[in-house]
Amino acid sequence: MTEWSVAEPRKLTLTEPVQHLRIRIVNGTVNVVGTDEATTRLEVSEIEGPPLIVTQEGSTLTISYEDLQWKGLLKWLDPKGRRRRAVVSVAVPAGADVEVGTIAAEAVVSGIKGRTDVRGVSGDTTLVGLAGPVRAESISGGLEAQSVTGALRVNSVSGDVTLVEGAGSSVKADTVSGALVIDLDPHRLDGPPADIRLTSVSGEVAIRLSHPADARVEANTTSGSVSNAFDDLRVGGQWGAKSITGTLGSGRGSLKATTFSGSIALLRRPDEAPSGKVF
Repeated sequence: MTEWSVAEPRKLTLTEPVQHLRIRIVNGTVNVVGTDEATTRLEVSEIEGPPLIVTQEGSTLTISYEDLQWKGLLKWLDPKGRRRRAVVSVAVPAGADVEVGTIAAEAVVSGIKGRTDVRGVSGDTTLVGLAGPVRAESISGGLEAQSVTGALRVNSVSGDVTLVEGAGSSVKADTVSGALVIDLDPHRLDGPPADIRLTSVSGEVAIRLSHPADARVEANTTSGSVSNAFDDLRVGGQWGAKSITGTLGSGRGSLKATTFSGSIALLRRPDEAPSGKVF
């Protein structure tokens, strides 16, 4: 095992292979990018408060504080008056598994093909071009995922969740009061049928689909309004509970959306050429 204590800005290059990356910080920013290189490069460009402990044990690289553990991260609070902040950037082999835990810090993870697991108490999270399975949890920070092709699981309390050009076959997102905005990639031509499941208590739900699309649709709201841009779908209910149901195309994919008091909108992209029939 190799260990560094980083109390001031510093750069490190690790030649030993890294297959698992674990980062936990309080305040500041985390940037993780997957590369084709075999080495891992780490830069701590800003740091305030107690030092970060960087440890490499076998193929696992951990960057954290001594008193901040992954388990119970979402319940952890920094003691009053104890300031800490760090800006950490890591370039890691794209096939590595990545765990990022943040408290009042922003996190950006891109280009990872392994598993990605992100947990945040507050602060926004951005996920770009991830090919492996993705799990993200947030208390109050917003979460944006772009061009994610792996299975995506998202849980948020009050932060909004936005999926741009979603190309994965499986998306499951749950929020309490945060909005869900889902934009599905119109160029998803191959692969297994999509399975999209969205649930919110009071947040609004908006989904944009390609036209023509290919999915079974079931969208329900207990007391919110509904908006539907597809002639092949039925809008049911006038007072109280409302729904949008039906089949688009051959119904290969599945879209289920539920909100109690929020509104639901199904939006349509401009028409695609016949060969571009996707969901």
